[in-house]
Amino acid sequence: MHEPTKRLTKMKSRPRPLTPTLSPNGKAVGGERVETPRDDRGRRASARETRTSRGRLRWNYETRLLSGALLAAAPALLALAIVLAFSLERPSWAAALWVAVALLTLGLVFALRRRAVYPLYTLSNLLEALREGDYSLRGSRAQRGDAIGEVVLEINALAQTLREQRHAFEEKSALLSKVIAALDIAVLSFDADGFLKLANPAAQRLLGAAYAQLDGRSASALGLGGFLDGEARVVEHAFPGGSGRWEVRHARFREDGRAHDLLVITDLSRALREEERLAWQRLLRVLGHELNNSLAPIRSMAGTLAKLVEREPPPADWREDVQGGLAVIGDRAEALARFMARYTQLARLPPPTPRETEFGALARRAALLEQRVAVALGEVPEVRLAIDPDQIEQALINLIQNATDAALEGGRRVELDWRIGGDVLLVEIRDDGPGLPPSENLFVPFFTTKPGGSGIGLVLARQIVEAHGGTLVLENRTETRGCIARLRLPL
Repeated sequence: MHEPTKRLTKMKSRPRPLTPTLSPNGKAVGGERVETPRDDRGRRASARETRTSRGRLRWNYETRLLSGALLAAAPALLALAIVLAFSLERPSWAAALWVAVALLTLGLVFALRRRAVYPLYTLSNLLEALREGDYSLRGSRAQRGDAIGEVVLEINALAQTLREQRHAFEEKSALLSKVIAALDIAVLSFDADGFLKLANPAAQRLLGAAYAQLDGRSASALGLGGFLDGEARVVEHAFPGGSGRWEVRHARFREDGRAHDLLVITDLSRALREEERLAWQRLLRVLGHELNNSLAPIRSMAGTLAKLVEREPPPADWREDVQGGLAVIGDRAEALARFMARYTQLARLPPPTPRETEFGALARRAALLEQRVAVALGEVPEVRLAIDPDQIEQALINLIQNATDAALEGGRRVELDWRIGGDVLLVEIRDDGPGLPPSENLFVPFFTTKPGGSGIGLVLARQIVEAHGGTLVLENRTETRGCIARLRLPL
């Protein structure tokens, strides 16, 4: 009979439950053991016999094992007593021999009980370590093919898995903490009672205090109680660390079975100011270019005319020169007036007035307005949707005109079709021109690459489409030369 307890740990002569001893690398060292604390042994000893709710005595596992072994040996002892009684002449010899055999049997039963129970104590210690979160303990001398050894190996594998999972969780938690700390967005967490439990550095700057001063304070005390209900909103609010427009998002999560609140506050004022600054820079760059194009010849011509009238005597054809110069000044002033009129048109675009419209009739009418090339229509469905027909028609006219301008430099072909894709209407306008120029200013007002272009067609078209909740994208075609304008309108 092999000894399964020796595969787990060596035991002292005094019976006590053992746990493996760990080496510096976290592995169990065979041959060494750590005794279970006294209070643990006392607890186990006191639990050997318990009573049920009905008051009947219930034996624990060790007592049942000992009783079972004694009952298994009882028939043999009884048979031995009968044989000895009839085979030996002296009853005293028979009794002495039977008592010796009985004591030996009792000793073997107790030894069997000890060898059967001690591996279970070792397993209990390993499981207790797992329950306490100590995943470094390992059972030693376990082998495959042995019942207790198989259990120990599985517990070792479970401990290794739990250890790896905890390390992965700790690494991910550390990464998440660094990401939250690096965010320029205030992130705050409140427990089920509404008290602050987490605030990243951006939140601390927003609230104007360090976390040590904020920890444990209620949302109402921090002035955030009104944000812990409802959906995302944009508010004008003054915090201790700044004031302006803020986007406030609220979400709920559960921890330890209780609902907690997550609050994310984003400063929109700074982002809007940055976008406004960039928009003004682009607009002023274009305005400056257009104004210089008009003012430079006016200034030059005015200087020339001033020198002309100062000459004594004046040349014979000075009247023709003055009239020509004034004509140039007039032309440039008229061009500048047209430019300002286009700017006014772009700035004063009214909001759309949607109504049920047959898109096919509107698109065909816009295509017929282009007389330079014939716009080809594909197999298109009949679609009705709620749009402002005047504005959408103007957007289509601008896009078709741009496509035609490009097609005149290529194969003179413009195609228009549309289809339904899910909950949107997809409209495509294709040309076979030279394609898009390498520029990021296509949708910058008054930017144009065409001689005599106004620079507001694409901008106005996109503004109209986005006012309807759609999108407008321009990109070069992949299968052939040319450009494609993709317009999406919600149905």
